Amino acid sequence: MKKILLIITLLLTAACGFKPMFAGQDMDIYVPPISGINGIDLRNALWAEFGGQKDANAQYTLVVTLRNPTTRYKALERTGSATWQEISMTASYVLKQNDKVIARGTETTAESYTLVRYLVASNASYNNAVQNAIRVLADKISARVITETYQHSNAGAKK
Repeated sequence: MKKILLIITLLLTAACGFKPMFAGQDMDIYVPPISGINGIDLRNALWAEFGGQKDANAQYTLVVTLRNPTTRYKALERTGSATWQEISMTASYVLKQNDKVIARGTETTAESYTLVRYLVASNASYNNAVQNAIRVLADKISARVITETYQHSNAGAKK
């Protein structure tokens, strides 16, 4: 039954002329360096979302400021030892075209991770949570930026 519904949905979507924004196209967006080791990872994730690294002569420039991750306890044992933490990451961005600001915004994400008695395992759990948060931030920022560049390019085409 699920397969039939999926096929019907695909056929209806194809028949209506639906086309994803920038499907199969590389985005012409330059992302300047973002400070910190997490900034390097976020920049790489954004490059992957936009179809690769672009130079400073790109049509759009996306300036991203990444705040340091913050953590808070989510679960405590009766002894007072923490067993679960949450990491939050926030990134602000400004999208420009020729020094004209097209869009700006802030995205936040949170990931939980477990604390165990072994330092190596706790560090690995923390690092995985940070990497997951960076991927989510890249997804959120790229979705907004792609939407804004699409709307901006279509607004210019209508004039």
